[in-house]
Amino acid sequence: MGYQYIVLGAGIQGTTIAYDMARFGEAERVRLLDMELNQARQAAEHINQLLQTDCVQAGQLDVSDAEAVTAALKGADSCLSAVPYRFNPMLARCAIAAGVSFNDLGGKTDLVFEALALHEEALAANVSIIPDCGVAPGLGNTLAAYGISQLDTCHSVQIRCGGLPQNPQPPLDYMLVFNIGGLTNEYFGISTVLRNGERLDVPTFSELEHLTLPEPLGECEAFVTSGGTSTCPWTFAGQVQNYDYKTIRYKGHYEKFKVLLDLGLLSLDPVEVNGQQIVPRELFHAVASKALDFPGEKDLLILRVSCSGTKDGQPKTLEYTILDYYDESTGFNAMSRMTGFPASIVAIMSARGQNARGAVALEKAVPGDIFLEELARRGLNLEITEK
Repeated sequence: MGYQYIVLGAGIQGTTIAYDMARFGEAERVRLLDMELNQARQAAEHINQLLQTDCVQAGQLDVSDAEAVTAALKGADSCLSAVPYRFNPMLARCAIAAGVSFNDLGGKTDLVFEALALHEEALAANVSIIPDCGVAPGLGNTLAAYGISQLDTCHSVQIRCGGLPQNPQPPLDYMLVFNIGGLTNEYFGISTVLRNGERLDVPTFSELEHLTLPEPLGECEAFVTSGGTSTCPWTFAGQVQNYDYKTIRYKGHYEKFKVLLDLGLLSLDPVEVNGQQIVPRELFHAVASKALDFPGEKDLLILRVSCSGTKDGQPKTLEYTILDYYDESTGFNAMSRMTGFPASIVAIMSARGQNARGAVALEKAVPGDIFLEELARRGLNLEITEK
């Protein structure tokens, strides 16, 4: 008998997750549930055709209905949420009530802490509740935790990540690989980091730096964005002196976006236009989402995690780099692969009983050595450099 999985949300992320579970998760059944039944059916059919299986089944579910969610989860071994993050704390409570391990793609740290507050209830139910399991937050912090564990002491962790077009085009040398509201949410807010052993809130869209990356990227830039560090500044306080996250973009992107910011076109304060109240950022979303959509263009994703410290009394830096591309054979883009595969791995490990029980932060819950073995099974090219 195999495992029973449930994926909430049949968008590109949920579809990629269900595919991975069906392929690598010893799955007896994967239920792909969405408000739009036709979308779930199309996604399930696509996966079943790719894998020549019938284990992926579509269903309809309103994730705002806690009673319906709890009933749908009963009998499953593991559930993964690929729906908007505002639902995740409630969904975690439903999973505990149903006796099912639960993971999500996260992205908003205050909601992550809300889910982690369910630790005693999750322990009593003997399930794992592990938020923030995508790419950033997610994979970057898992690799960082593993790197820290490989050093005797670690004083600095830097995580740099970017989803980018393979062929950058004007106006911003960027293409949307997820919702534009999520993009501006990451760009403008606060990022919690560790600096000289102290936990600090740093303004996002700041601290521009330049870096050289593997071809075809070359010279790029990175700047502070929100969410990427997640709970790590709390987890590693007292152990690591510096821990931060920045988003990678092609050179020149930052300055172009800063012009929009300085002009007030990304403000949340309404302005009056011809007698109507307009929120500039909402207008930007409506206009730019079309201008940044390039049908047929393919993406890539770059992730680099550097952990510096000492080993056997000598200075040492461990650097983990993944460069992934749109997959022609499946039609999954790099962002969905690098978000969905790590999340699916954690959910599969929870089903197998390999993760810590209770509601536990990702960096503390997942055994790094097993996780890296699972990454390798998926053919993801993780380059490890020691300096």
